[in-house]
Amino acid sequence: MRAAIVEAPGKVSVTTVPDPTPGPRDVVVAVASCGLCGTDLHILQGEFAPTLPILPGHEFAGEVVGIGSEVTELAVGDKVAVDPSLHCHECRYCRSGRGNLCDRWAAIGVTVPGGAAEFAVAPVANCVRLPDHIDVKDAALIEPLSCAVRGYDVLNSSTLGAQVLIYGSGTMGLMMLELAKRTGAASVDVLDVNPARLATASLLGCSRSAAGADELDQQRGWDFVIDATGNAAAIQDGLGRVAKGGTFLQFGVADYATTAVIEPYRIYNQEITITGSMAVLHSYERAAALFASGVLDPSVFISDRLPLEQYPEAIDRFKAGIGRKIVVQP
Repeated sequence: MRAAIVEAPGKVSVTTVPDPTPGPRDVVVAVASCGLCGTDLHILQGEFAPTLPILPGHEFAGEVVGIGSEVTELAVGDKVAVDPSLHCHECRYCRSGRGNLCDRWAAIGVTVPGGAAEFAVAPVANCVRLPDHIDVKDAALIEPLSCAVRGYDVLNSSTLGAQVLIYGSGTMGLMMLELAKRTGAASVDVLDVNPARLATASLLGCSRSAAGADELDQQRGWDFVIDATGNAAAIQDGLGRVAKGGTFLQFGVADYATTAVIEPYRIYNQEITITGSMAVLHSYERAAALFASGVLDPSVFISDRLPLEQYPEAIDRFKAGIGRKIVVQP
C-alpha cells in the first residue's frame, strides 16, 4: 500500500509499505480521509514519537475491509471513525480512569503506524461505527472534536452566562467556539493574527473577533480563557486576561521548550485556576454523537482535501497556516 512516512526530523515522504495485518481483536480500515494537526508537526520535529521512522495520521475514518478472528462487533463494510488512544490499562493512571495520562501512553499515528495510508489497523475497541448519513470523508473531524470535548470536560464549563476568550481560530479554536456556544456561554470572543481564519470565526458566530485582546473592552477579564495556539506570546497574554475566579485552559500543543511566567500571588489572591487538557479521554463516542447531530459543518471546517501522494505538500500548507483543517484522501 501507499503511505506517508516521517523518516527523520524534517523529512517526510510517500512510499510503498506492506499492507497491515489485523490481530485477533483488530480491524483493517480502508482510510477515506486523514486529518493533519499540530501533533503531526511535533512528530516531524522529532518530538512525541519515541522512534522514527513512523507512519503518521491519528485523525482518520474509513470503511472496515478486514477483521481479526475474534472480532464480532464490526463487519466488513461498516463505516468507522477511529480513536487513536492506546492505553496500557495497567498503570496507576489507567486504573484510576485517567488513561490519557498513561505511563505507557501510545497512539495510532504517533507511536504506531497510523492513518496517513491506504489502510490502517486498529483495535476493534477503538472503532466507532458511523450512521449512514455521515460522509466518511468528513469523519476525520471526529478525533479533534473529541479533544475539544475533553477540553470542556476539564473546564467544567457548565456555568451559564460565562464569558469566554479563545486564542486561535484554526480548527481547534473554531471547535472550541462551537462547543462554547452550546455550553451556555454568554459571549465567546476569538483572537487570531490571521485575518482569513478570524473571518471564519465571525462566520461561525463568535461574539467579537480581533487580532489582540487590547482591541476588546473587557477590563475585568474573561471567566474562561482558552489557548488553542500553543504559541508562547498568546499563552503569556492569555494568562493575564483571566477574570477573578476564572480558569485558563492550555489546550494548544506547545513546543517542549515553550515557557511562560505566572504570578503566584495573583493566582492565590484571585483564585485563578490554570489547567491543561491532554488528548482524548472518555470523549470520543460523545464527539461522534455530536458530529452525527450536525454540531460542525464539514464544508466550513475542512478547507483542503489533497490526495495522499501530496502529504508533504499538505504538511507545508499546514505549517504555513494556510486554510483550516487539511485532510489527505488515499
